[in-house]
Amino acid sequence: MKVFITGAGALLGQGIIRALRRSTLKATIVVGDPNPLSAGLYWGDVAHLVPMANDPAYLDRLGALLRAERPDILIPGTDVELPILSTNREAIERTYGTKVIISSPRVVSIANDKWLTSEFLRERGLGFVPSCLPGHEEVLIEECGFPLVVKPRVGARSIGFSVVRNREQLTRAIAEQADIVIQKYVGSEATEYTAGTLTFDGKCRATIVMRRDLRDGNTYRAFAEPFPALNKAMAEAAAALGAYGPANFQFRLDDGVPRIFEINARFSGTTAVRIHAGFNEVEMCIRHILFGEAVEQPEIMPVTILRHWSETVVRPGEVITAAELLQEEV
Repeated sequence: MKVFITGAGALLGQGIIRALRRSTLKATIVVGDPNPLSAGLYWGDVAHLVPMANDPAYLDRLGALLRAERPDILIPGTDVELPILSTNREAIERTYGTKVIISSPRVVSIANDKWLTSEFLRERGLGFVPSCLPGHEEVLIEECGFPLVVKPRVGARSIGFSVVRNREQLTRAIAEQADIVIQKYVGSEATEYTAGTLTFDGKCRATIVMRRDLRDGNTYRAFAEPFPALNKAMAEAAAALGAYGPANFQFRLDDGVPRIFEINARFSGTTAVRIHAGFNEVEMCIRHILFGEAVEQPEIMPVTILRHWSETVVRPGEVITAAELLQEEV
């Protein structure tokens, strides 16, 4: 079996590679990334340079690699690839015979846009964060008061995120940044969680919830426990979303209510972390899609995971170069 993972330079892509390495699948791993100095490019069995998702040559180059490698599964390892792969999923699967682990354009759109995320959850009576767009902030202020959160509708890793504590700060934040959403400040850093779900045919089949500590927008300490009530809430949200396979929910407890402030229609940056709690979602997903195996909820082992930096060493002559890229063309 062969699996193609893109975004080998991203935390997400690297987490997927590590999860696959620790599975029992014994897969041949093909990795791709635009940057030849991405560490994950050196973790696979085969490596290729792939243009950025916004490059006009992206789909043609990816198609050439799929035709040459003939992987059974393609897994996107970056957020920026989700819209284009979602739109072209059927064509890719039909043309190359490669299954793509990607949700529908509707699901990707809801997850990518934090305003649409809030509206989706509110309309379905799920744990939403009260939100508004600029021009409607007076109603939100009257309902929630300050502080409020200002963030880009489409963004990641807390880039453009700010907490505003009065009208002057809010007015300045609105003027300085386009396409933002304004939200209630919910919970606290001590009540923040990340959840992974696997959904097929409209039913959430497996979940894991971990409390987390953040640094620079990424989880650097995670605390896995059974959390039955929180898993139930995330399973309800996942089923309503109707993702194809993985989805990631980030939420805080606000007066005991789980309020979801972000959804990612993909595996998570903590995918590799979850393995330590007995939740290898990459393996479960592939086994279901390729072999028709049922996704069974694994028992979650209570563990504390402390993340740290490590190194990948590349010796002279081993760096993937543009010349090699040309030789790989088919």
